[in-house]
Parts: sequence; structure tokens; C-alpha cells
Amino acid sequence: MPLPAPARLTVVLLIAFVGLDAAGAGTTASPRIEADGAALAQAMRGHRVVLLGEVHDNAAQHALRLAAVRRLLEQGARPALAFEQFDRERQSDIDRARRARPHDAAYLIAEAKGPPGWDWRYYRPFVELALRYDLPIVAANLSRKDAMKVAIEGWGALFDVATRSTLALDELPVELRQKHEAAIAAGHCNLLPADALPAQARAQMARDIALARSLVPFVERGVVLLAGNGHVRRDIGVPVWLDATAKREAISIGLLERGDDVTIPADAATFDAYVITPRARREDPCKALAAQFKRAAPR
Repeated sequence: MPLPAPARLTVVLLIAFVGLDAAGAGTTASPRIEADGAALAQAMRGHRVVLLGEVHDNAAQHALRLAAVRRLLEQGARPALAFEQFDRERQSDIDRARRARPHDAAYLIAEAKGPPGWDWRYYRPFVELALRYDLPIVAANLSRKDAMKVAIEGWGALFDVATRSTLALDELPVELRQKHEAAIAAGHCNLLPADALPAQARAQMARDIALARSLVPFVERGVVLLAGNGHVRRDIGVPVWLDATAKREAISIGLLERGDDVTIPADAATFDAYVITPRARREDPCKALAAQFKRAAPR
């Protein structure tokens, strides 16, 4: 069952390939959604594929998304919920956990071996909603192991010849590769050596492909993907890899943080619509990364 109808209007965990939240500048303005659960639910309504972004450690954004999804469910929508936080090979563990303990979200997360790098306080409520309303829970992500494999060995490590041909992986547009590399560089505080960027960009694209493919079986009933803003970018993220049917049904909604001295961030145009929330309090991730690389953080 798709989301209900009116109105057509998606921290840095470093080398672990967790979703990037950096984004590049766009050229056209996207609609800004009020930071309110009802307004966000209204923007999602009428789209069978909702790509709902996040800054991973922003509690206000998670609360906003939860309010919007809950509102849709209360109004009768029954979409699948697809999680970046679960690796795709854990789908059988999720299904088995649901059969064993149909209402136990903590048990499901433990059985699915949800990586400890995620703050499950933010994602458990979505699992609980899915169990309460008997929604499909989709393990959507490419594992770190597979992401590293494609980074090191190339596309052939994960994709057969037919898939590489269908997706034109060996002939990707230069602009797409450059945008990915720029996002990787920015997401790592411009501390990575230039020769490391192509491999990491390839891994990020592989993860976007995996996320996109996880949605396909659920387009008819409707599906909401919970993922980092980098993954829901329409210019380089999951939308690039959706098939024509899913792409027509999709909306990407970025949940962005208010800048220190700007009102509308430059990356807003890379989404179909966006919300701006307060910034989460956090230590400077660039300092930690610089310490890891034993280099000074950029000023």
C-alpha cells in the first residue's frame, strides 16, 4: 500500500563508510519544509518511495522523522521501512527474530547485529513502529566488508559483467565521480590523500546501489528509506541508481542543520525538498580525524 495521496510536492564515522552528510552546491532552489512532523508527513504523502535523510547524531532530526512516520501510519499508510543501519546480509536474521519475538525491537536489533557505531536510541523507535504496525523491515546497507572489497578490488569484486554493463559502472560520467570524490574529501575534513578518493567514492556508490536495489520489491506498497543525507542526494546518491519506475515515485528529503552564519545551505538544491533543524552539539570531528592521521586540523 503506497503512502496516502494528496500533494506531490530523502559523525562522520570516518573510514567505516558510514553515510556521508556533506553535500555540494546546487543551482536551483528546492522547497523548504517546515521543521514540523505534520509538515514533513505532508511532503512525504503521495510518494511511494521516500528517501528520508539525516545527520546521524542529530536527535532533533530523528524525533522529527519519527513524528512524521508515525503520523503517516496513524493515517493508514503501511510502507516498508528500509534501514541504512542494517546490512543486507542480516535480512534473514531480522525475519527470524520477528518470528521468534514479534514485538521485541531490542532482540531484533541484537539478532541482526546492528553495528555499535550507530546510536540505536535513535533507530529503535522506528523498529518498534515497524513491529507495531507489522511493516516490512528492510536490511538495506552494503556491509563495511563488501564496501572495502569494492574499494580495493574494483567493481568486479561485487558486480558481474551484466550488472556492470546495465549500470554503466565502467563508464561513469566524470562529473558523477568528481562530485563523489569532493563529498568524500569534505566528509573527511580534506585530510585524505587525493589518491585515496577514487576508491572510497567507488565504495560509496556501491552502497548507494545496494540501498537503491533494496527498495525495488516494495515500490508498489510504498517504502521509506532512513539514511544519511549523502545517500539521498538526487545528484549522486540513491536516486541515481533507481530504475525508471521507482525514480518516478521517489522524493528525496534532506534534513539539514542550520549553519553558523547562513540561513539556507548551498546543498539544499541537491534534494527534492529539505528541512533545516538546529545543529546538534558535538565535538569537532576534524580534530579527532586529524589526530588519527597525526596531522593538524584545517582552520
